[in-house]
Amino acid sequence: MIIYKVLFIDVGSLRWEIKEYEIPPYLGPVEIGVKIHLEEIESWKYEIFSPQNVLFLGTGPFAGSKIFGTHRLVAVFRSPESLGLHISEAGGVAYKFIGSGINGLVIYGKSEEPLLIFVEGEEKTKVIFEKISFDNLNRIYEGYGNYFGAYALTKWLLDIYSDFYIENNARAVVVGPGAWQTRFGSLVSIDVNPETKDLIIGSEDFAGRGGAGSILAQAHNVAGIIAGGKIKPQLPEILVNIRNFNEFFKKITGREYFNAVNLATTKYRFDPKTGAGGTFGSNYPYYKEWLPTFGYNSIYLKKEIRRKISDIVLKNYWEPFKEETFVKTKNWKTCGEPCSVACKKIWKRKKVDYEPFQGVGPLIGVFDLKEASRIVDLIDNAGLDAITTGHIVSFLLEAVNRGLLTCEEVGISSHPNLDPLILNPEKWHINGLLAEEIIQNLLNKKTPVLKDIAEKGLRKTIKILDQKYEERIEKAGTSFKDIALYQPYGEDGYMTPNFYWTPGFFIPIFVNGKYWTEYRLIFTEPEEFVELVYERVIKELAISNAGFCRFHRGWAENFLEKLYEIFGIKNLEEKLKEVYKNIAIYNIKAGSIPKPLEGEKAIDIFSTLAEELQVQRWNTKFSKDKRRAYQEWFERFFISYIYHVGLDFSLIK
Repeated sequence: MIIYKVLFIDVGSLRWEIKEYEIPPYLGPVEIGVKIHLEEIESWKYEIFSPQNVLFLGTGPFAGSKIFGTHRLVAVFRSPESLGLHISEAGGVAYKFIGSGINGLVIYGKSEEPLLIFVEGEEKTKVIFEKISFDNLNRIYEGYGNYFGAYALTKWLLDIYSDFYIENNARAVVVGPGAWQTRFGSLVSIDVNPETKDLIIGSEDFAGRGGAGSILAQAHNVAGIIAGGKIKPQLPEILVNIRNFNEFFKKITGREYFNAVNLATTKYRFDPKTGAGGTFGSNYPYYKEWLPTFGYNSIYLKKEIRRKISDIVLKNYWEPFKEETFVKTKNWKTCGEPCSVACKKIWKRKKVDYEPFQGVGPLIGVFDLKEASRIVDLIDNAGLDAITTGHIVSFLLEAVNRGLLTCEEVGISSHPNLDPLILNPEKWHINGLLAEEIIQNLLNKKTPVLKDIAEKGLRKTIKILDQKYEERIEKAGTSFKDIALYQPYGEDGYMTPNFYWTPGFFIPIFVNGKYWTEYRLIFTEPEEFVELVYERVIKELAISNAGFCRFHRGWAENFLEKLYEIFGIKNLEEKLKEVYKNIAIYNIKAGSIPKPLEGEKAIDIFSTLAEELQVQRWNTKFSKDKRRAYQEWFERFFISYIYHVGLDFSLIK
């Protein structure tokens, strides 16, 4: 058994206390965060930006051990986007946070002014508060020490509070200006070198999905949390002695631990088959013509055209990355914890991952790595969720392209070029410039449309636009909701999908927008798909709840049960199913119930995939009546899914 200490901080009264949870019976941060929201705070009763919408941040029970990939910081919160409970993680943060003497913290209440929270671990945990005015905070965001936004705030903290960093080997989690201005702000954590007083560029990570940064900023008025110290967690000897752990691992698996890790993480470390690695380095040569481009409108193109576009992507976008990052240099970093994978691949001082660079790259018709890097930098500095931002930019460019919105209504200087058939990156160059304008305008809420998206979210704004511009819709032959991609929840909730052409991100499950799903390139009967999805959900939940990096799932998934047995925990899978059921119960109480897809393009993800994969039965159904076929698939999936989760269907009604 270990004691899991959670620091509860009321940022309104500046009071704090530590509560203790035991492992067992609890398993980790997701379960404890869900319990706090569902049972202790009942946050589903309150408005989304209420001070009662607590932000829980927790480390896994293996943090402080010598096991690779065990130092993710897990956020559990009610999302301003889905309006239900969401889980998001930032890699490496727990490696320094765990020294503070706590395993998790809960932020509730609301500070009168923006607040900085320092959590220090000496013999005991101590909490220090510093207030910072909005004027000063905004000046820092505008530029400090050659950095901007969340990076500038991190650098300022490192300079002003350098003694705290040095004495406690601390790390910060901050928010950027996007968290104060929109619903999709990230938690930003950049590892630092306190001796040189500089940021370790490339080791930054973001808990972006769902808008955790917006909750920290707008619900609680907190700009940053800085934590560290000298307290070592009380863990079993086998977890803190790498030789002993290797023997333990070898006894169970018959393999050397280091060899098993290297084999299971080839994609993220280095794959000799492609000569590259990381998510960006691996996904483009693997998926090729199956990756979505031009606002997902590539799903309507013939395979031959998609292959030509893929060739452009590989030549203009992927090969320069490979040349610079794997041939000329090997500039790879970790997220901040010691790890053999070094999955952070750096291209000219910019960390390059698939999702951010796809969202403002090929998805919007940008095939220049330098240009995309500049846009991603803007998103990262602002502290915005890169996936949601990519979808918003894509949606707005297409809305202008189709005549649903004017350039003036989006605040852009010219018309985009979203014609995939010209096959000329030079003619698509304008899209990158317009993307930068949109993001800047979004942060400034320059137009009513952008103000609505920032404040009300994408789905609610689309409803407003569909009602306001009926004549434009009739003339264009398509509506705003028909060109947008999201999974709806309740009346106004939504979650934008990860950038893959697969039904797995467009299905009615309670936590979407994460890899808690089956996202292979397949199309099956809905009941069969539920089996695959639910199996992946529980395995991914297990990784998140343990505070593990999912890049290590290849070796860790089947080994977690043995790891938990060290704490005396058995029947791990059944306990995890109960955690997931509680997430579902919370979301039902919050009114965040999965709904059928609303837009034409979203439904076409299903119909085009059935055709491409030659699933004749469903291809025929979609050809006859697309919406009726989708509705049948949805209903059969959802009924089976609710049964698997173990819910009474009357709760949904």
